[in-house]
Amino acid sequence: MFSNAKKIIDIVKYRWIFLVISILLIVPSIGAMGYLTVKTGAPLLVGIDFTGGTIIQYSVDTKLSNVDIANVREKLSAEGIENPVIQILTTTSNKEGKSKSTEIISIKTAFDGDKNSNKTNTVTNTITSIYPEAKLVQVSSVGPTLGKELMKNSIIAVLLAIVGICAYLSLRFHFEYAMFAIFTLVHDVLFVLGVFAFLGIFYGVHVDALFISAVLTVLGFSVHDTIVVYDRIRENLKFASKSATFDEVVDASVNQTLTRSINTSLTTLFTLLALYFFGGVTTKDFVLAMILGISVGTYSSIFVASVLLVFYNHVKESKKVKA
Repeated sequence: MFSNAKKIIDIVKYRWIFLVISILLIVPSIGAMGYLTVKTGAPLLVGIDFTGGTIIQYSVDTKLSNVDIANVREKLSAEGIENPVIQILTTTSNKEGKSKSTEIISIKTAFDGDKNSNKTNTVTNTITSIYPEAKLVQVSSVGPTLGKELMKNSIIAVLLAIVGICAYLSLRFHFEYAMFAIFTLVHDVLFVLGVFAFLGIFYGVHVDALFISAVLTVLGFSVHDTIVVYDRIRENLKFASKSATFDEVVDASVNQTLTRSINTSLTTLFTLLALYFFGGVTTKDFVLAMILGISVGTYSSIFVASVLLVFYNHVKESKKVKA
């Protein structure tokens, strides 16, 4: 009955293509994280939320470029500020019908601004010597002890989420379903981490506590889509296992849920894209992680989780034949 059903895409026929796509997504991600691990001791550039330090932000009316960033870094290093991480953030305000852009110089340093007020003053004096119109916008500090505690709690939170998901799927489905669902979750998280590793290498992007929140949200969203696909496969197997092959059931089940999964993801992505382009600069990295995670999560739930089941069934059937 399923062999003649209308298909949007043939999952089983092109399963090797989907496998290659996943490899092309994951291998570079692992490579980027490995490079950062060798260079910095961590797979990502972590912000002061995890390491402790101070963020000092100044607003200027001058349009800034990479040359300006290099100049600011050179002047700060000359004043004894070691390894400052400098980013340019652009904010737009609308007054009296006129749009005005303001550049924000964000300087992340390793010292504690509450204890090293002299260094904070040094940074301020350096910035105002380069840009006399610069105004101090914000100073925020995180102690190293709190940073380490937050890092530990973040890792525990992610691991507990994965264990809880695995336990739930094992109870609701067979263990192999849970195993493949966890594999797709790892697939999604590795891709998001890998993209931010590349951003860290080429653009100096650091991750903070909001990034962990994004990863946890991606885990929940991805497993939700995977459960929908697996649930349809299980239901179809109940009444069609004798009249159709396992491959045909998987093909039909994925095609039955394909439109729903894509529509659900698109509605979420439209909102996230609006937040990314029109929201505040402080949440851009969080929203970007969500966009990447939901996009790859939708792909993996449809094209990876189901394909893994097909491969597993082929191996199981070949063992039966040999026996």
